[in-house]
Amino acid sequence: MKALVIGGGGREHALVWALSKNNRIKKIYCCPGNGGISGIAECINIDYNDFGRLISLVKTEWIDLTVVGPEIPLSAGIVDAFIRAGHKIIGPTEKAARLEGSKVFSKDFMRAHRIPTAPYKVFTSHIHAREHIRLMGAPIVIKADGLAAGKGVIIANNPDEALAAIDLIMVKRAFGDAGDKVIFEDCLIGEEVSFMVFTDGKTIVPMPGAQDHKRIFDGDRGANTGGMGAYCPAPIFTPELEQIAIDTVMRPTIEGLARDNIPYKGFLYAGLMIVEGKPFVLEFNCRFGDPETQPILMNLETDLLDILMAIEQQRLDKIDIKWKTGSSLCVVISAKGYPGDYEKGKIITGLNDIKEDSDLSVFHAGTSFVNGNYVTAGGRVLGVTAHGNNINEAQSKAYGAIQKIDFEGMFYRKDIGHRAIKRIEV
Repeated sequence: MKALVIGGGGREHALVWALSKNNRIKKIYCCPGNGGISGIAECINIDYNDFGRLISLVKTEWIDLTVVGPEIPLSAGIVDAFIRAGHKIIGPTEKAARLEGSKVFSKDFMRAHRIPTAPYKVFTSHIHAREHIRLMGAPIVIKADGLAAGKGVIIANNPDEALAAIDLIMVKRAFGDAGDKVIFEDCLIGEEVSFMVFTDGKTIVPMPGAQDHKRIFDGDRGANTGGMGAYCPAPIFTPELEQIAIDTVMRPTIEGLARDNIPYKGFLYAGLMIVEGKPFVLEFNCRFGDPETQPILMNLETDLLDILMAIEQQRLDKIDIKWKTGSSLCVVISAKGYPGDYEKGKIITGLNDIKEDSDLSVFHAGTSFVNGNYVTAGGRVLGVTAHGNNINEAQSKAYGAIQKIDFEGMFYRKDIGHRAIKRIEV
């Protein structure tokens, strides 16, 4: 059997890593991949928006199953294109991917199906948006409607910040067409959880609740990033709270889409805010989160290929998905300057000194392999991920491995997992 993973970040490295454990898979391809992925898969430099070339690759190489990592090709209809060509692929269709691709669609869908989320208003005119700010004030959450590489959400603490956000999104067009519409949301106060499920459109199987660390600096300070680390399971997300989230969020979403004639197959991610013991949806993603994927897949005991085939064949109810006891934690190492302009081409040393196994792996996010060396090629460079009997042990293993890695300007947070540890200590 042959498999293809679409994408080239840490999430995709984790997917390739998990698939590589199955001896039924004779070869894995990744497009475009990265330096680390090239060690366990054949990386082919095809843009993931070039559906024609990707389908051609699948036909030529007799690839049996494709898994999509990033949101952009999903929103552009890669699943529809593969299905029309008669190829097996894991992910939602273009219509279903609107849950992530359009925040207006997502909020309207949640309101129609009574899924808990913050009250909101939609604006298509920057003039009307500004007037609303002057009348209602702040704090307020302002979101660009479309995909904006994780940067289209701004929490404005005062009217001046809110007006500046409207200027950035709707006037300066910082996110292009994604800013044609904006959403104003009430600001929910609580603790965030990343909750993901496997689904074949009928059956829903939860993954462990995770928490990521968006801010660049320790203590959750500084600019927002794509994620500086994550861990699972999250102690705040108790079995009781997980069941509430399934009953009030995940099941109504999958069933609501089905009633709207939009079947959903693949992975569904709900960014939740836990407010006084109840989950409210901040956003939906129609794929695995990054960096949450890395610790979640390290905690997965059941073979990933078996799960993917069950999703594709709509028999997820026939498989018993099991998880390791204990905790997994990922620490992201970034390049100097991230999340702003960052440096590239720095030689990475020490990776060969780390003994990787099923409980410790360095997932590459932004690297290339040049002249026998791994070099930096992105803002988030590596995700050092470890599993332990508890969160403290996982944290110790991950940070211990990091001490062996070096490149000019490398940066990482020193407190990944602090919320879980604090909660346990209390």
